[in-house]
Amino acid sequence: MRIAVLGAESSGKSTLCDALARRYGTVWVPEYLREFVDTHGRVPDEEDQYPIACTQRAREDEAAGRAAGFLFCDTTPLMTALYSRQYWGRVDPQLARLAGSHDYAWTLVTAPDSPWEPDGLQRESEEVRQTVHRMLVETLQARAISYVLLEGSLEQRLRQVEGLLGRPADSLSLD
Repeated sequence: MRIAVLGAESSGKSTLCDALARRYGTVWVPEYLREFVDTHGRVPDEEDQYPIACTQRAREDEAAGRAAGFLFCDTTPLMTALYSRQYWGRVDPQLARLAGSHDYAWTLVTAPDSPWEPDGLQRESEEVRQTVHRMLVETLQARAISYVLLEGSLEQRLRQVEGLLGRPADSLSLD
């Protein structure tokens, strides 16, 4: 079961995905954009967006074979499309088609309710974070994609997810 974990920059997606994968004894798919920025030493250009989204999706497909029950996906092509709209005012038609295939069992959105932290080239500002969050929520609503907004500390978010997916077997009490 693929679970999309979406959110603006510095909203805790990677930390949450890692914690969920450990809690549920499965794997997660890190955000490829981070690797792209580290490898290339720059933020992506507009023409990089579609290949980034394709790589993200290909890594999901590869990880699905190793997943146990759940596959937590730290971002999806939908977020790549939103950032394209934010920075270039448009979305490449190929990217739009790929982002349109949002076929996840659950969509979780991390609220931008923690302190914003700069992260080298990849993060811009609190203002951009809030704008992207609004764009994401509006897009999900316009496309009638159900989502759950996760708020609070990591433990609070983990409890919210356990309420949706159930508690992992190793954390169930045998009373």
